Amino acid sequence: MSDLVPASGTVHWIGAGLSTGSGLARLCDTAERVRLWHRTEERAAQALDGLGLAGRAEPRAYTLSALTAELAPGDVVVSMLPAPEHAGILAACVREKAHFACSSYVSDAVLEQVPEAEKAGVVVLTEAGLDPGIDHLFAHGLVARAREAIGDATAASYRLTSYCGGVPAVPNDFRYRFSWAPAGVLNALRSPARYIEDGAGTTADRPWEATRPHVVDGEAFEVYPNRDSLPFVEQYGLPNGWKPLTFVRGTLRLEGWLRAWDAVFEELKAGDDARIAALAQELAARYPTTEADRDRVVLAVSLEVRGETGRTWSGSYLLDLVGDEEDSAMARCVSRTLALGVRHVLDGSLPPGLNRAAETAARSQEWLGELAREGVDFTLRVDQ
Repeated sequence: MSDLVPASGTVHWIGAGLSTGSGLARLCDTAERVRLWHRTEERAAQALDGLGLAGRAEPRAYTLSALTAELAPGDVVVSMLPAPEHAGILAACVREKAHFACSSYVSDAVLEQVPEAEKAGVVVLTEAGLDPGIDHLFAHGLVARAREAIGDATAASYRLTSYCGGVPAVPNDFRYRFSWAPAGVLNALRSPARYIEDGAGTTADRPWEATRPHVVDGEAFEVYPNRDSLPFVEQYGLPNGWKPLTFVRGTLRLEGWLRAWDAVFEELKAGDDARIAALAQELAARYPTTEADRDRVVLAVSLEVRGETGRTWSGSYLLDLVGDEEDSAMARCVSRTLALGVRHVLDGSLPPGLNRAAETAARSQEWLGELAREGVDFTLRVDQ
C-alpha cells in the first residue's frame, strides 16, 4: 500500500439536490475551504444561500473539466451526483491524487479503479449515507454484540432484516414522498432483488410482489426486498457456522403503499422505457416535494440468533426522524453521515483504497457515537 496523500483541507461538494443538507454546513466548520459545484454558479450560490452558507463556501459551475482544473493533491471530492457519474469523477481524482467520497453503493466501474487509487495513496469512501451507510453501522454493531454473546464457534441460526424508507411525515393518498429522483425510484423497482428466506436464496423479479406487512415499534408498515442482499452476509462479518434463515435488506413504506401504487406497478410490468420516463415526470408534478411538507425517515435493523444449545440473543436498532426547517430528515441522515466520513478523510484516519461507512465493529461504534452527537438520533434494544 502506498503512503496516504495528506489531506489539503479543501473539499469540493458536487450537487445540491434533495440529499444535500446540514452536513455541508458541518464541513464548512471543519474544512479550510469548501466549494459547492452545481449546474451553474448562480444556482450554486442560490443553494448556499438556502442552506444559510452564503460566504462560507465558494459557488462553482460544474463540469468535470472545470472541477479537474481546480483539483490539487489531497483535496476531497464529494459526489452527490447519480452513481453512473462517479467513475469519471474518481478517475480524475486518481490522476490528481485527490480523495473521493460518495453515499452510493460501490459500482463495478468504481471498483475497477480501486487498485490504482490505493497505489496513488487516494481514499475512496463509499456507502457512507443512510442506506447504504447508517444501516451498515447498525448491522455491524448488532453482529458484533451477537458474536460476543453466542460465540463464533457455536453453531447457530439467525434472522437479519434491514429495512429503510423515506416517507411523508403526514401520510398522503399516495403513501409516499419523493426524496430522490422519481425516475430512480421507478427504475429501482424494476431491478430484481436477491435475499434469503426460509434458509434458501430467493429472487424477486418484481420486488413489490414480495411486499409484506412489517411492524416497527408497534406501528404497521409494508416492506419489500431490494438489490442483492447476499454479499452483505460476508460484509457484515457473520460467522460461517451460523446458518441464515432470513437475510434481507429492503425498503420500508407506509401501510397502504402497495394498494396506492397499483396503477404504477401496471406501468412497470409493461416495461416501456419511454412511458416509464414520462410517468416519472407525471408523478413528480402530481406529488411535488415542497419546503412546506415534512419527511420522515425510518431505518429498522434487527438480528435474532439461536445457538444449537437453545441460547438466544436478539437486538435491534431503530432510527425514526422527521425533517425540520433546517433540512429534511433524508438530507440530515445522508449529508451528516457523509460529512462525518469526509472529516475522517481530512484527519487522515482512513487508509488509501476502498472504504465503506462500516468496515469493522469498532469503527461502527465510533461513527454511531459521533452521529448521535451530530443530532442523528437512534435507539438500541438488546434481549438476551
